[in-house]
Amino acid sequence: MKTNDAVKALGALAQETRLSIFRLLIEHGPQGLTAGKIAEALDILPATLSFHLKELSASGLLAARTESRFIYYSARFDRMNELVSFLTANCCGGNPCTPAIVCKPATRATRAKV
Repeated sequence: MKTNDAVKALGALAQETRLSIFRLLIEHGPQGLTAGKIAEALDILPATLSFHLKELSASGLLAARTESRFIYYSARFDRMNELVSFLTANCCGGNPCTPAIVCKPATRATRAKV
């Protein structure tokens, strides 16, 4: 990850509503949520939510997919992991002090087995 990309991602997360949206989407894994479900869960007005989703998408932290007439938003775990790796790349003088944890969200099939 380049410094400019990290600044965009951190800037997008440096706002309370956007951070709440991102954390909610992380909880829901790759399947994500529709804008309506996000608005309902966080009590956000649609116009406000639209603005925040646009900012998070522009930073590369969200993915959107269309199913039927709905748009589902989900966290991009790959970008989140890149950001964490970027932030910890020089931890302990460049010597890894602990293994970096990479988030691998469970899929629906994996959750069904648990």
